[in-house]
Amino acid sequence: MKQLERISKIINDLSTRNLSIAIAESCTGGYISHMFTNISGASKVFERGIVCYSNQAKIDLLNVPLQIIEKYGAVSEEVVRTLTHNVRVLSKTNIGIGISGIAGPTGGTKDKPVGLVFIGFSTENEMLIKKYQFITDRIDFKKKVLEKVLDLLEGFLH
Repeated sequence: MKQLERISKIINDLSTRNLSIAIAESCTGGYISHMFTNISGASKVFERGIVCYSNQAKIDLLNVPLQIIEKYGAVSEEVVRTLTHNVRVLSKTNIGIGISGIAGPTGGTKDKPVGLVFIGFSTENEMLIKKYQFITDRIDFKKKVLEKVLDLLEGFLH
């Protein structure tokens, strides 16, 4: 199934269940939110998408403590856990998605290579953080992250 068809089905399923979603995106720069809002009817379930590309945006918009960023780095399970939880709570939605990674081709280190991404999923009762590495260009990186977000949402809904 193509991405837009998958997103359309997810939006329909969320709407049927009266569930809402908010997304905090760093390395994807709004791509996931963009793809959701390409579907008519998204406004019934999609509350907001926040691009928190810089560390300061993570702090200012989503209350990620500076100490967590300093201790673990912006691309970390701990930061994504905070993004995921806070975007859901601050937006008063049922589901929160948080994403932070290194799209490349620069910015990687030995411990955190280019292509590393953490994707978080949160409900009131569940928190899941997944770690992936995609060795590809920036555009395909974003597409691969979207695929994993859709997998998480479909897994939750079915």
